[in-house]
Amino acid sequence: MSRSLISIQDLKKEFVTGEITTKVLHGLSFAIAEGDFLAIMGPSGSGKSTLMHILGLLDTATSGDYLFKGTNVTELGDDELAHMRNQEIGFVFQAFYLLPKLSVLENVMLPLQYSPKKNKAELARTALESVGLGHRVDYFPNQISGGEKQRVAIARALVNDPSLVFADEPTGNLDSKSGLQVMSILQELNSQGRTVIVVTHEQETAQHAKRLLYLRDGLLEKDEPITNRIIAKEQTELKK
Repeated sequence: MSRSLISIQDLKKEFVTGEITTKVLHGLSFAIAEGDFLAIMGPSGSGKSTLMHILGLLDTATSGDYLFKGTNVTELGDDELAHMRNQEIGFVFQAFYLLPKLSVLENVMLPLQYSPKKNKAELARTALESVGLGHRVDYFPNQISGGEKQRVAIARALVNDPSLVFADEPTGNLDSKSGLQVMSILQELNSQGRTVIVVTHEQETAQHAKRLLYLRDGLLEKDEPITNRIIAKEQTELKK
């Protein structure tokens, strides 16, 4: 039986602007096991981005408990949260966020900047090789395709060997073939035991996951397995 990576209990989030309080998340409770592959979906304004920011330690909840590997992160200070985020979580975003003046290799090395790990360049090369881009180490972002940029972003997310990888609309800026390549990589990472959470508004992208969390108006409307799962590698091979 898989161990619990994340446990959420009665999680609430509200934003206060002057005298106006906007309630975004209304007491969510769920657990995520190590090695799970989730898709978080919901209409605009449902709270899925807010939930991702909290789970990714980019924001904090207003109330409730959030346990990550048994540690209640709601009790941690900013420095402790930053350290945990750097060491335990990798992020992949729709807009890639690669620095144009840095090479592909240097972009992947960025999360290692404050790490005590040695051989940083070698770790970055290994991460790039894992996404099929070992031949692009000396290129710059303006010299590679959109699909390759997203694969560089995945390599950057992996370089610290995180427990959890978040992918926020990872196929949103890609054509269908590049999108399948990205989802194939995420599925392969998951098959190796990595926990993956994809936030998406695209049903087809969500179908690559194993489990669906569907939010509506800040409430968890669905938490169910995905029965009609798409295996990206098979689809990519069909398109060759």
